[in-house]
Amino acid sequence: MEPVCTTRQGAVRGELLRNGVAAFRGIPYAAPPFGELRFRPPAPPRAWSGTRDATAHGPTPPKAPYGPPFDVLIPDDTIEGEDCLNLNVWTPSPGPGARLPVMVWLYGGAFANGAASASAYDGSAFARDGVVFVSLNYRLGADGFLHLDGVPDNRGLLDQIAALEWIRDNIAAFGGDPDRVTVFGESAGAMSIGVLLAHDGARGLFRRAILQSGAAHHFLTPGSARRITARLAALLGVEPTADAFAGVPLDRLLAAQSDLRGEVVARPDPALWGEAALNAMPFEPVTAGSAPPGPDRGVDLLIGSNREEYRLFLVPTGRLHRLKPARLRAAAEAYGLDPDKALPVYEEARPGAAPGEIFDALTTDWFYRIPAIRLAESVPGSRMYEFARRSDAFEGRLGACHAGELAYVFDRLDDPWYAPMIGGGAPQAVADAMHGAWVAFATTGDPGWPAYAPDTRTTMIFDDVGPGPVDDPRRAERELWEGVR
Repeated sequence: MEPVCTTRQGAVRGELLRNGVAAFRGIPYAAPPFGELRFRPPAPPRAWSGTRDATAHGPTPPKAPYGPPFDVLIPDDTIEGEDCLNLNVWTPSPGPGARLPVMVWLYGGAFANGAASASAYDGSAFARDGVVFVSLNYRLGADGFLHLDGVPDNRGLLDQIAALEWIRDNIAAFGGDPDRVTVFGESAGAMSIGVLLAHDGARGLFRRAILQSGAAHHFLTPGSARRITARLAALLGVEPTADAFAGVPLDRLLAAQSDLRGEVVARPDPALWGEAALNAMPFEPVTAGSAPPGPDRGVDLLIGSNREEYRLFLVPTGRLHRLKPARLRAAAEAYGLDPDKALPVYEEARPGAAPGEIFDALTTDWFYRIPAIRLAESVPGSRMYEFARRSDAFEGRLGACHAGELAYVFDRLDDPWYAPMIGGGAPQAVADAMHGAWVAFATTGDPGWPAYAPDTRTTMIFDDVGPGPVDDPRRAERELWEGVR
């Protein structure tokens, strides 16, 4: 029989999959963010009569596609339509009463790309293992994160909060426990969680959080955000107002967004772009002052990064072996380090490494690993991990790069989306270990290794050798960053 669950807006009919898992797709958690609702906070979804079909994914938020080579490396999807603030549910027990743990997925994509409908984010393996899994779409780019006077900032984050409120109010109907919600995300999804941890609107909406390759450190101050807005308006030839941007056809707006990001990447000048120059992301959460402080809300945290994150941006583009020593020194200085002190430490740990390989290690630390460590330090009891399984893609040069862990976390090593990233021979044992740890954490708060503490800094390493906890990995490099923002 086709499974049917009843939400506060009406009944939805899903699809019964193998292993008794039911999937409900394209359920609106907010009204379409267009017309009078463009650049506004998410509004409640409309109710419906009868039973709504929920067997197909709903529309995705407007976005420009990834350019090559990332269009074949990073999961994404595009489905046209305005009703794009929707979510998907996979459950092993459709109907009230089961009170199962809930995991809510926030995709990455530099706050400009991503889609919950990508097969790479199919939640079947989580539901198979006793979890109610939810994925959701949120607004991206200018619609989600452009700073505009007279309308709220961070509309994409407000979408995420609206979806979490929907989950609080409705997930019991799908067999979930609204008091056992774990929100998890990668890259921009994890950075979103870093902000939600300190956001009053998200208080009480989740009990645990998993942050993969992102923490609470990437944001724009209002001054920098205004520069981004002014430049995008200039590219389009309009005034920097919400009404003016709303009047631009979507295809022109998306093309200009891509052009703007190209400018930021090609000329990373803080005098032009502020924080976006170093982050290479013109669309990010906007916060006043410094980064959000470490939370004190009783939320359990699992935090980590991949050992060679930045290889994703160096290897497929051919930059790994073209990078010059002068660029390496400039990066160390921009990150707040003394190149004469820092670079020898990185080089000593990697004898014979080319400048591009040292750049990967340095930038991986600055952008991903050190912010994760600082967040773990601010929340006692946090668990830390590092993904170190090296892919053999690109003749083995891609390594343990950014997004390389996703296939293992989702236990989807056979998904075609992941093939160009993970290469051949991806070990099922690593997927069993990572996916199992994520499920255990969402279920009990304990992924299977000790908490991170200043005296031991225990970190679980996931690689081909087999998972194992290590105390204070790469201590000398970590210590270089003490006192550096």
